[in-house]
Amino acid sequence: MKTLGRLAAALALLAAATASPARAAAAPAPARAADEGARARLNRAALDLGLPLHWRGDANANGAIDPPELALVFGLDELPRDHWIRRGRFTPAFRAAWARVEARASAPAAEPAGRDAARQTALARELSQRLFAVVEADLSGLRPAEREMLRHLVDAARIIERLSARQLGTLGMAARIPPGDGPSRLAFLVNKGPWCTAPATEGDPACGALSPVPPRRSGLYPADLQADAGFCAELARAPAAAALTNPFTAVVRDARGGLAAVPYPKAWPEDMEAVARALERAAAAIRATDDERALHAYLLAAARAFRDGGWERADEAWARMNAENSRWFLRVAPDETYSDPCALKAGFELALARIDPGSLAWQRRLEPVKQDMEAALARLAGPPYAARPVAFHLPDFIAVVLNAGDARSPRGATVGQSLPNWGKVANEGRGRTVAMTNFYTDPESLEIRRRRAASVLCPDTMARRTPDPDAERMGFVLHEAAHNLGPSHEYAVDGRTAPQIFGGNLAAMLEELKAQQSALYLAGWLAGRGVIPPAQADRALLENVVWAFGQVSGGVRTSDGRLRPYAALAAIQLAALADDGALVWRPDAKAANGEDAGCLELDRARLGASVERLETLALGIKARGDRAAAEALVQAHVDAATGKNAELRRVITERWRRFPDTTFLYATP
Repeated sequence: MKTLGRLAAALALLAAATASPARAAAAPAPARAADEGARARLNRAALDLGLPLHWRGDANANGAIDPPELALVFGLDELPRDHWIRRGRFTPAFRAAWARVEARASAPAAEPAGRDAARQTALARELSQRLFAVVEADLSGLRPAEREMLRHLVDAARIIERLSARQLGTLGMAARIPPGDGPSRLAFLVNKGPWCTAPATEGDPACGALSPVPPRRSGLYPADLQADAGFCAELARAPAAAALTNPFTAVVRDARGGLAAVPYPKAWPEDMEAVARALERAAAAIRATDDERALHAYLLAAARAFRDGGWERADEAWARMNAENSRWFLRVAPDETYSDPCALKAGFELALARIDPGSLAWQRRLEPVKQDMEAALARLAGPPYAARPVAFHLPDFIAVVLNAGDARSPRGATVGQSLPNWGKVANEGRGRTVAMTNFYTDPESLEIRRRRAASVLCPDTMARRTPDPDAERMGFVLHEAAHNLGPSHEYAVDGRTAPQIFGGNLAAMLEELKAQQSALYLAGWLAGRGVIPPAQADRALLENVVWAFGQVSGGVRTSDGRLRPYAALAAIQLAALADDGALVWRPDAKAANGEDAGCLELDRARLGASVERLETLALGIKARGDRAAAEALVQAHVDAATGKNAELRRVITERWRRFPDTTFLYATP
């Protein structure tokens, strides 16, 4: 498994733009770097033309793309591989397309002109904020049955993309993009709709993949209902609130003009049936594979759920899969609520990955203490929460092959997840947790992350940030494990769950705050118990602070006013550290890059107490269902436009945004 997409040319331009005169006079790069740069320019040109062609690498060093070196980017079109390669040779269609790619790579695009110039200029700015990496699996060792299974899972993924578009209200919009408008096709794929999402252009009304840019309307609720900005709260107060806010239903108008909840299989029966059939074909492909019985059972259970809505039954089969009884990770279901304007409805996703056996070492470390971790968090949460038996699976490490639908992020990628979010499996702590190991591991992403951190951190703190993939993975592991600890899932106070108490958007943020703050707290807790070395806990804490810098740089609210759960929790974390003197602004010191004036220093002596204080507050808010305290936290640390913490966020944002973000695309397996 590897992350492809050599972006050396883009990084060379980036370095030249920020270099001092002395750096600009450095010796030329070696020939191999130039080859990688040329290939990166060709790959970016293909994307700008809206073509799915990706040159994965010059394996035979002949300086030209060859058929075995071609990967196809998932989602840009549905043309089969034999449209481009037949009998081991490139087709005329490929040669014509690649000639366009070479022409585009060798000459800059024409300046936008005409009535659409403002949109095209804004869209170019949107795409310039991204470095594209194509994730591709090494599937050379697959058995024939597995290859056949993959073919059907790709079919399922395409239908999941269509279901996701129905939920987002974007189905059919891509057909309105003119055939030659490659940047708009690329932006529509990346953003899963016509609206821009990169930090500097999200709020630009001129920026979009369509002209004119349409208003944003979810496909999960009637359009007229969404005209009222407070419609989410109205749903929660409606007499049929339990049905209308059910995560597995779409809300429609009934024959009398009232609101009705329709289960997903009845809302979109043709697509749901098509997914079910694709999953059944995948199951049939591996029926005779003795070592994939758990996966076979899950495929059949998931297929049935797409027909009858039996998601909890499918979750039971899914929870029985693990790193020891399958070589694959597969999740195909409606799961997260982040893309819903009310943060209530579960978005359809398909996530396919190979199991990374490295997870077994972490499982052996944490399995003996996970009940003790629950007791530790329960103590901090306080009444009425009480510790409960937990039986969740400790995280599996997975290397992603393909993400589709809600699993495919417009910006970055999910690096950890704990599912399911509802039902008996979740409430009894029997869910599965995964950490994705093949994101942000390419040299380009790592270098950008280092340079960003060096622009904000003081030299002494930066010197403690030594590369430690295991410490970073530990942060993912603890975050996802914490979703199964303390007040979580369908925990209720006086019969009311978190979405009912806080509203969907605030509840989602609070759950992520609990998980991320618990990751910080538990790192120190594990070090104190001798489970991990103290130095590893220190590195994990520092890396999580750097993670928070990146989250706040993207903005704490969306263009329509919703909290971004991760960015908002990161703002709360940074403000708490600063208020406690654990994160200190040194205005007269130079940052670690030697250029920026003013930097942040992490005070180890105060860090532990600060982490525990916010952990106690976050857990207590969820345990008591304390909406007033939650809203006060957001008002003070997320929405405050003035004060030292707001100013720190502005400094972090300015420095972080000098560099592009990694955007992940996927090679069709």
